Amino acid sequence: MSIKKLNEKVAVSPQLTVADIEAAAAQGYHTVINNRPDQEGPGQPSSDELKTAAEKHGMNYYHIPVVPGQISDDQVAEFDKAVEGCSGPVLAFCKSGTRAACLWALSEAAKQDPEAILNACSTAGYDLSGLAPRIRACAGPECKDN
Repeated sequence: MSIKKLNEKVAVSPQLTVADIEAAAAQGYHTVINNRPDQEGPGQPSSDELKTAAEKHGMNYYHIPVVPGQISDDQVAEFDKAVEGCSGPVLAFCKSGTRAACLWALSEAAKQDPEAILNACSTAGYDLSGLAPRIRACAGPECKDN
């Protein structure tokens, strides 16, 4: 399991397994957000399997599936609501962690400087330069509800 922190509350990772959920709980994560559609790839655990594992360890679990390159404003809002409702650290994942990082970046666009968001993702190993125009366009309070 390769966890990359984006800020003090949110970290991202490539695909998690049931065993990884247990390890994440032991590391203090309170919430898991799965951004991968079921049956996207062979050998991928189902959302139901991962939800059962998360609940077994007292964790919150959200499934916000995103098709690569097709992140909607509704998915960003759902991700933001899930993170804001959590009392502790959140671990979001997809196949590589990139979609999870993109959702976080877009959910933060109205809250902090776009360059700080892009730098946090870059430091974690995610190049979101292709998403930069959308992040910058959504900077500021006028985009708060997106």
